[in-house]
Amino acid sequence: MPTIRRLPETLVNRIAAGEVVERPAAALKELVENAIDAGATRIDVSLLDGGLGRIEVTDDGCGMAPEEMALALERHATSKLPDEAIELVATLGFRGEALPSIASVARLTLESRVRGAEQGWRRVVDHGVVSEEGPAALPPGTRVRVEQLFGKVPARRKFLRGERSEYAACLDVVRRLAMARPDVAFSLEHGGRRIFAVQGGESTEARVARIVARELADNAVLLDMERSLETGAMRLTGVAGLPTYNRGVADHQYLFVNGRPVKDRLLTGAVRGAYADMLARDRHAVLALFLTLPPEEVDVNVHPAKTEVRFRDAAGVRGFIVSGLRQALATGDRRSAQAPDGAAMGRWQQEPVREDISPALRSIFAGRDWTAPQARVSEAGREWRGYESEVMAAPMGRAEAAAPVAPETEDFPLGIARGQVANTYIVAEASDGLVLVDQHAAHERLVLERLRAAGAGDKVAASQALLLPEVVELDEPACDRLEDNAEKFAALGLAIERFGPGAMLVRALPGALAKADPQALLQDLADDLAQNGDALLLDEKIEHVLATMACHGSVRAGRTLSVAEMNALLREMERTPRSGQCNHGRPTWVKLSMTDVEKLFGRH
Repeated sequence: MPTIRRLPETLVNRIAAGEVVERPAAALKELVENAIDAGATRIDVSLLDGGLGRIEVTDDGCGMAPEEMALALERHATSKLPDEAIELVATLGFRGEALPSIASVARLTLESRVRGAEQGWRRVVDHGVVSEEGPAALPPGTRVRVEQLFGKVPARRKFLRGERSEYAACLDVVRRLAMARPDVAFSLEHGGRRIFAVQGGESTEARVARIVARELADNAVLLDMERSLETGAMRLTGVAGLPTYNRGVADHQYLFVNGRPVKDRLLTGAVRGAYADMLARDRHAVLALFLTLPPEEVDVNVHPAKTEVRFRDAAGVRGFIVSGLRQALATGDRRSAQAPDGAAMGRWQQEPVREDISPALRSIFAGRDWTAPQARVSEAGREWRGYESEVMAAPMGRAEAAAPVAPETEDFPLGIARGQVANTYIVAEASDGLVLVDQHAAHERLVLERLRAAGAGDKVAASQALLLPEVVELDEPACDRLEDNAEKFAALGLAIERFGPGAMLVRALPGALAKADPQALLQDLADDLAQNGDALLLDEKIEHVLATMACHGSVRAGRTLSVAEMNALLREMERTPRSGQCNHGRPTWVKLSMTDVEKLFGRH
């Protein structure tokens, strides 16, 4: 039987570090939270090699005396719990493992000076061993430097990601904490280069817009809801982007509970539920929500890094967030999509409502030049080829010259078009029933299949060089993702290259998208890469890219079509594989058999 023994202190610290210090971003989070809890009004962060080489956090908080510094580097020592009421913690952190755990797996230099002291004090711990100690010259506050993270723990070091990935995670940490405290000034440097700086004393909405996107201020509504509880009040504040202002990935949703950044499933589910009737499935809201409630109502100690929380009344919190978001969005102007009335649905078919994309993206692929597809996709009839340019381009007027309508004696699976309802649904009569077609969903599938065919035969698809290369400004992690995949995009006809830390230069667009908006196109492609990461194979990534292009490049609902155009679309659907579903899994057409029609009128 194995003997039970006490583990050495160094090994205990390393085990604790595994809970707190997963990567440089986790260590940075602990250090910045300590600075905030110390009452700092300004926090400066400096990184080297994405945090793998060095992390330095400087603040102007209360500082520590030499004897307090020695105690802070011991396990389970903290100033953030004045008593044993662990469930009532009001600070961002209190666990004693943070500093000693980091010091056990890195070289940590701690310098601090309290206000009124003649000099500061310096203490260096190299992978758990105190190596230096003495006076230090610095202004009142604290400076912590972390170097050689996991330098003596190669088993942990080899599991870290590359410099760019680690830097992106660190940037996200600083952004979220800066958003949580608009009263504190923040600055971030990477490799000696200033990334961003925000001044203290800003309003929440100004700080959020400055960090997330400048245009968010003009495309969002403010929230300020409150509900009474037995133990106090629950309040929801923040900024919620209008449904028409959305992104292709959910990493632009910032959630805070009692000032603490969290990534909680219940909260993200509540956001998804609030926007469920207003966004397509593959689009995500942009928002920053701040939930404040009594400490007795939430447990922040369910996760070592405190990124998850548990609510005493989870259903009540979810309902409060959903109703608060919906009320706020209902106050928006006409840019805000309204929830459909489900009571009007017919009893014979409970069909999901198709949500449209952002108007900002409507014109991305306006004016496309669609060349003839490859032979793998069957050619459409002359009617569709004749009207396609008008359907695909921005409408300049209705085509009056009707092409010959297919003979009614022919038996087409999708029937003969008889009209259009709400400029969205095509009504066709087949030999065995009535067919309803969603023109946008149907054409979305046709566009995707044509894009696939256009690039399937050749290794490099045709591209259209821009007369003047266009500079597209994005955040640095987005540019990094696009640069890493530049060769793959070149095979699709999209020629891009890096143009500084936060910009990409577009030299050519795919031939089928020659008049696309490069800014919107690159933003969505960067979002796709962020969502899918490196887990997908190249072919799967290309499929995601093509689906994104097809969604924005298809004929919109609300476009008036002539009878010839409708018939040509039906014929193309009959020739195109997988035309029964759109790119998001929704049906493109439904059929009501004559038997069902007769039942509705009591004839059968």
